[in-house]
Amino acid sequence: MLPELFGGSADLGGSNGTEWSGYKPMRAESPDANYINYGVREFGMSAMMNGIVLHGGFIPFGATFLVFSEYARNALRMAALMKIQSIFVYTHDSIGLGEDGPTHQAVEQIPTLRMIPNMRVWRPCDTVETAVCWKAAIEHRDGPSCLVFSRQGLKYQPRSPEQIDAIKRGGYILRDCAGIPDVIIIATGSEVELVMAACESEALENQNIRVVSMPSTSVFDRQPQEYKDEVLPPGISARIAVEAAVTEGWYKYVGSDGIIIGIDTFGESAPAKELFAYFGFTVGKVVEAVNGLLGID
Repeated sequence: MLPELFGGSADLGGSNGTEWSGYKPMRAESPDANYINYGVREFGMSAMMNGIVLHGGFIPFGATFLVFSEYARNALRMAALMKIQSIFVYTHDSIGLGEDGPTHQAVEQIPTLRMIPNMRVWRPCDTVETAVCWKAAIEHRDGPSCLVFSRQGLKYQPRSPEQIDAIKRGGYILRDCAGIPDVIIIATGSEVELVMAACESEALENQNIRVVSMPSTSVFDRQPQEYKDEVLPPGISARIAVEAAVTEGWYKYVGSDGIIIGIDTFGESAPAKELFAYFGFTVGKVVEAVNGLLGID
């Protein structure tokens, strides 16, 4: 018999979107509960999830804002160390959180979660990648997963069946060009939509650009070298990475000559649209980066 999903949240189930139509919160009169309201106890929630896995019979997931993963870091590390299947759901993943300001805007959390050994971190760009990352987390039985989601709505990206199948490999070619690409742009999460808009703009419509969506560097890095070279050919050094997070982890994909559009400061308090423009997450910034690599004034 397969284990059942058992959900929970640290005071933010409504905001996290994890209180689905069939959820049954644990109450004295609810013996068939499938959800725990942990309150403002991110570490307690995560530690209890680990205990539920070790008990057996359930696959637990717990949700909160991404920035609050800091409170739970020891429990996340223990899940990875023990190689157990806790699923940590984090929403409001960047400066897109907006008016709550820099205390609540996660900028360094995604890269540092990726650094935890045995932790698989997914940051999907739309509903299709979201479905794939949930499936991957449920099927990944020998370690924990972090599912990182944006607050704002994200545009659906059309794909072929082959592209959908490749999502599970962590990184894949979402948009390609005829012949050999002059520039490769790698993006995750909400920034995939931005990159696709830039490539479809009049300024770049005649350029040979490949767009790679990389929802999970953790999973992509585990792929055979042949596949990684197919997605990111070693001979193409003109590369750009775009992610609304600190930049350091992307140099291994773009090299020292590549360009990273990221954020190496804390955020500010303002509507999300204004913040993305203020910090340079715009079509114009992507166009500027491409032209810079191609030597176009």
